[in-house]
Amino acid sequence: MTERLEKLEKEISAELKGAAGKQDVLGIKTKYLGRKGEFASLIKDLANLPPPDRRQAGEAINRVKKKAEQEIAKLLEGFQDEEKKQRLTREKLDVTLPGRRERLGRTHPITQVLDEVIDISTGLGFEIAEGPEVELDYYNFEALNIPKDHPARDMQDTFYIAPDVCLRTHTSPVQIRVMEKHPPPVRIIAPGTVYRRDSDLTHTPMFHQVEGFMVDEGINFGHLKGVLTHFLKRLFGEDRDIRFRPSFFPFTEPSAEVDIQCVICRGSGCRVCKESGWLEILGCGMIHPEVFRFVNYDAEKFTGFAFGLGIERIAMLKFGIDDIRLFFENDVRFLEQF
Repeated sequence: MTERLEKLEKEISAELKGAAGKQDVLGIKTKYLGRKGEFASLIKDLANLPPPDRRQAGEAINRVKKKAEQEIAKLLEGFQDEEKKQRLTREKLDVTLPGRRERLGRTHPITQVLDEVIDISTGLGFEIAEGPEVELDYYNFEALNIPKDHPARDMQDTFYIAPDVCLRTHTSPVQIRVMEKHPPPVRIIAPGTVYRRDSDLTHTPMFHQVEGFMVDEGINFGHLKGVLTHFLKRLFGEDRDIRFRPSFFPFTEPSAEVDIQCVICRGSGCRVCKESGWLEILGCGMIHPEVFRFVNYDAEKFTGFAFGLGIERIAMLKFGIDDIRLFFENDVRFLEQF
C-alpha cells in the first residue's frame, strides 16, 4: 500500500506540472479524486488489509489525497485568474455608457378596476370580507334560496370537486357566511375569484366578482337605488344616465337589473349596446326573507339589499375592450396600454 501511494503521489505531481490549462486539471481531478478514481479504488482495497494495518493505511491515503486536492485547487485558481485577465484584455468596457434601466411593471387592468370598486365601496362605509373559492353546495346554492332542482342552477353551471363541493359561481356565499356569524347591522363587500363553465369572447371559466350587501332595520329599495346610483356615477362619470329594470334572482325580492348609458355611443345606439343605448352592468335587489331564515335573522324586524357585479365586464366597458380573453393572455403589448 505504501509503494502504491508513493507512486500515485509522483504520478499526480507529474501530470499537474504538465497541465496546459483548466480542462487538463479538471481531467486529472476526475481521474484521481472522482467517484471511480484512484483514491476511491485504494479505499476499497483497505478491506483486504489485516485489521491492525487498516488505520495506518487509511491515514496515509487521506494525507496523500488531501495534498492532491490542495495542489489541484491551487492550480485551478491560477488558471481561472489567468482566463479572467485574458478576457478583460480582449473585452473593452465603455464606462461612459448609460446604465440599463429596470423595466417597471404595471398594475393589471383587472386589479385597477377592482381597486377602484373597493375604494368607492369602502368610502360608502362598506367593510371587506372574503370567503373560500372551493365552496359547499349549501353556501353556494341552497342557503341562497336555490335548491337542487331550481332552474337558476342551469345558469351557473360550475366545476364540482365532490357531489356537495364546488368551485363557487359567485361571491354571494360570503353573504351567508358573514350573516351566520354577525348580527345586524352589517354592511359588507366581498371581492373575489369565481368560476363557471363558460368560455367565449365575453366569458371565461374564471373571472372576478364583487358582492355587496347591507342589512339593518328600515332598509328599503330607495337606499339600494341611492347607493348604486352614487357608486356607478363615481365609476363611470357623473353625467352617465342609469336605469333600473325589474328582474328575477332567487335570493332577492324584488330584484332588478341596472343599466348604464352606453359608454360608446352615449345612448344613441350602436353595435356594442345592440342599438338600445343601454348596457347591463349589474344585478341587485332586496334580500329575500327566505335567505334570512337560513341565517336566523328576523325578517319581520330586519331588511337588506344586495348587489353583484363582474369586474371583467366593468373593465371591458371602461377601457373599450371587446375580448375578455385579452385580460388573461399576458401579452405585454396589451398590458402596457394600462
